[in-house]
Amino acid sequence: MGGGNRHESGTPLPKLAAGPVGQQIHSIYKARLGQFSGNGEYSSQNLQAAMYDGRASGEEHVKLQVYSPPDRSRPTFEEATSHEFKDTHVGASFGPSWSTHWIKLEIKVPQELRKKEHLELHWDADNEGLIWTEDGEPVQGLSGGGERIEWVLPDSFRDGKPHTFYIEMACNGMFGNAIGNSIQPPDPNRYFQLKVADIVAVNLDARALFVDFWIIGDAAREFPDNSWEEHRALQVCNGIMDTFIKGHGTQDSILQCREVARKYIGNVDSSKVYESEKESSVYAIGHCHIDTCWLWPWAETKRKIARSWSNQCDLMDRYPEHRFTCSQAQQYKWLETLYPKLFDRVRSKIREGTFQPIGGSWVEHDTNLPGGESLVRQFLYGQRYFESRFGERCKTFWLPDTFGYSSQLPQLCRLAGMGRFFTQKLSWNNINIFPHTTFNWVALDGSQVLCHMAPDDTYTASAHFGDVKRTISQHKSLDQDDTGLLVFGKGDGGGGPTFEMLEKLRRCRGMSDTTGLLPRVKMGDSVEDYFGRLEKKAANGTEFVTWYGELYLELHRGTYTTQANNKWNNRHSEIMLHDIEYLATMATIKDNSYKYPKREIDDIWEDVLLCQFHDCLPGSCIEMCYRDSDELYAKVFKAGSQLLENALSVLGVAANTSSRDPYTAINTLPWPRAEITKIPDRQNEYAVVRGGPGVVNVEALSSTSKSTASIKEVEKGIFHLSNNQYKIKVENGSISSLLDILEDRELIPNGQKANQLVIFDDKPLNFQAWDVEVYHLRTREELRPSGKSKIVEQGPHRVSLVTEHKISEKSWIKTTISLAASIENQPSYIEMSSEVEWRETMKFLKVEFPVDITNTEASYETQYGIVRRPTHYNTSWDMAKFEVCCHKWADLSEAGYGVSILNDSKYGFATAGNMMRLSLLRAPKAPDAHADMGRHRVRYAILPHAGPLDHRTIRTARNFNHPFHLIGSSSQQHFPPPPSPSTSPSTPALLSSIRLTGSPALVLDAIKRGEDDPDVSRGDLPARPDGRRTVIVRV
Repeated sequence: MGGGNRHESGTPLPKLAAGPVGQQIHSIYKARLGQFSGNGEYSSQNLQAAMYDGRASGEEHVKLQVYSPPDRSRPTFEEATSHEFKDTHVGASFGPSWSTHWIKLEIKVPQELRKKEHLELHWDADNEGLIWTEDGEPVQGLSGGGERIEWVLPDSFRDGKPHTFYIEMACNGMFGNAIGNSIQPPDPNRYFQLKVADIVAVNLDARALFVDFWIIGDAAREFPDNSWEEHRALQVCNGIMDTFIKGHGTQDSILQCREVARKYIGNVDSSKVYESEKESSVYAIGHCHIDTCWLWPWAETKRKIARSWSNQCDLMDRYPEHRFTCSQAQQYKWLETLYPKLFDRVRSKIREGTFQPIGGSWVEHDTNLPGGESLVRQFLYGQRYFESRFGERCKTFWLPDTFGYSSQLPQLCRLAGMGRFFTQKLSWNNINIFPHTTFNWVALDGSQVLCHMAPDDTYTASAHFGDVKRTISQHKSLDQDDTGLLVFGKGDGGGGPTFEMLEKLRRCRGMSDTTGLLPRVKMGDSVEDYFGRLEKKAANGTEFVTWYGELYLELHRGTYTTQANNKWNNRHSEIMLHDIEYLATMATIKDNSYKYPKREIDDIWEDVLLCQFHDCLPGSCIEMCYRDSDELYAKVFKAGSQLLENALSVLGVAANTSSRDPYTAINTLPWPRAEITKIPDRQNEYAVVRGGPGVVNVEALSSTSKSTASIKEVEKGIFHLSNNQYKIKVENGSISSLLDILEDRELIPNGQKANQLVIFDDKPLNFQAWDVEVYHLRTREELRPSGKSKIVEQGPHRVSLVTEHKISEKSWIKTTISLAASIENQPSYIEMSSEVEWRETMKFLKVEFPVDITNTEASYETQYGIVRRPTHYNTSWDMAKFEVCCHKWADLSEAGYGVSILNDSKYGFATAGNMMRLSLLRAPKAPDAHADMGRHRVRYAILPHAGPLDHRTIRTARNFNHPFHLIGSSSQQHFPPPPSPSTSPSTPALLSSIRLTGSPALVLDAIKRGEDDPDVSRGDLPARPDGRRTVIVRV
């Protein structure tokens, strides 16, 4: 019918299906993948059952003995192995926390394992360890807890004879000794059980198939559901499982499974996978971030370095493509000093180009809190170390984990020879998302560095499929460049890349070349290679976006305040070092026989720089770290005091033996100054110290001096303090009125109070020592006096009023408000000094200063400059800066008037509207359960000023932090008779010989000798060939 052609019955249609075929249920087949390689209920039937070809354990094959050093000491290999060892066994427990146990292993490979392809020692006591050869060479670290528990046995161990080596067991995990949450205080009595000590024959084909399946399975899980690549990955994985099951898990079936995998990822069994010429977009670099102290002390860090870096040297021998980068000159120096054999091994890898020093700084330091000269010295000491040991300086500043980045870093990086910067910490912002990945970062002076932030938002990537994918999918600068750095390796507690990570990356590359869709990853390049390509693009016209000023981290704002004593030590050591270098430099000019104490100064600087590590100085370490830093600072101040005394002696300024003799003062700041100073050891006696720089006059003040200060109680509990500049009204310890007499201007808004102590509830979402959240401001509570205010000084040179506030049953604060007589042409300020007994829990103590000033921005001192921040909450970016970092002062000014708040060793500040607020003390309970508990002394001051912010605030704040050196002389003749012109200049003339002219806002910040002067150089780098002696000044 219908006239159509009729099919001839003799030509049958092809048969396409033997029976009904249903569509795969995608979710079920994807969920099935977990059965193949996991340790669950199917592990006896899946790939796990084929991973090992044999195992030997017990005393016959692995004989164990132990030496346990007393008092949690950490002896050297030579010391430890000289002692008697006692028998021990699997199942034994070792401890307590932070103790060390040296295990002597004598292993004998049984006959049935000697011809197996690959033998390993598997050792797991859930703690860290370091394997040593019998002759004392460290060869590999162990992490414990199922990670990095294997050591490849040398082929020489297959001879059937016993072989001896040692494991140095550290009784701590990778992240210290906390139980559960690692950032809680450590458990002092943690013990570790030895679970595994076996000789294992590994089936390398099964291990390789495990990684094949892992990565292809990730493609099935993470590629888009509507992509053919995702569907094919799922089919390949199920095909591998079917092949394994049909072959009953035999070795032949494993090899067949690998052939199935190759259809999707290609041949990935060697570094040749990276040899294709196809363009890559992801550049992977191995890294091992080791916190120089954090949840463990410095002593453990030194061992973490050896464990981690020996691992990487071993991996470089096995994986030719592996490139590993690591920063922090301090850690290299520790390795050089404590592990010279391993240091030589590292240095040989550096020469080969596989182990790559980076960073250029002494440690990965905090950049908010250290002074400007400290930032300079981080680079100076870091770069000189790298150049002296490895022949070149670093080109990239590497700082992935620091809590915000000062606006002056690009300038300092450039001056240190680094035009590149790598970080990722801003990905931790908890309010706003930082908008760039690759950009030009611009400093206050216009200096620029090219910055790249890891798009994967981590410096400890596990080299998963997802890490490679996110390096492009999360990249925020694809308009300018479509490449990213993938920084992978176990970190914070050390460890670095593992062999599994390197195997995974091979498969990711093979997948990109064979199947596609996944960004192509490349191994074998350096960080410098990566930045070099970016710079070439910039040179060829690519305009990378710009970011001006600080890189403010919207998190960890509590670190400006936590561990107040540690911050005091930092600032005062910086000031001491400034004075040592200045006076020692002048002493070398005065007396050729005096040798500039370069070694001693270097030692002090290295200790101070070490304490500026980005967990130590910010206050986020465990308690034992601060016991260590307290001891180190005590050594610093003792050594520094001796150096000051030596230099002053050469300069002819000797300490007196009689307190009744006149005094000499030294002004080590670069401008003249005049202050009323209390004479030591004399009750209520004052002098005017005037002049400088250098030697200044000390004039005793009489009761009839022209300029005076006065105080009186005008009503019960109400006091008036005054000098020629100010009239102050104090009620209940707070300032209710502050009148500038000369300007006839009241500074305290009606009904408000300055120097008002306030306390806040302080419970952040996470990270107690690190964080303070904006909602803490809702819990403000004013402190009330617990008694009457008392006059303690009545003038005429200085008046003081003390008031005590009760904080709680355990805590109190006594605050003294002082006003000195004003001195002609010198700014006058109102000083507050407090003694605090602080025993609180999760509270935040601050002091407030409401001022009758209006501006949408406040100014804060930063290193070598001023940073302005909003006083309003217009946007979430503005509100995020509810707590910021300042150095010696913060200021709120209008065009014609302003108020500065000066401080001694405080760094946290906030200005909201016209309310200025200085942060004093916090009370977090983790990771240090006793952070800031105890007695504190606090100093701060109010400095009003007519006109805008200018040099007066800068200089007065330095004066406030930088007291005169008041030195008693043993006779009326302060200095020896001036020498003849042919010998050396007099000390007063010499100390004032370096002067800075021009703008009064300029600061001469450092005076020191040249590092490579012939009479100064320590020989690490060549001395100046011209033989000249130089003086370095920094403005």
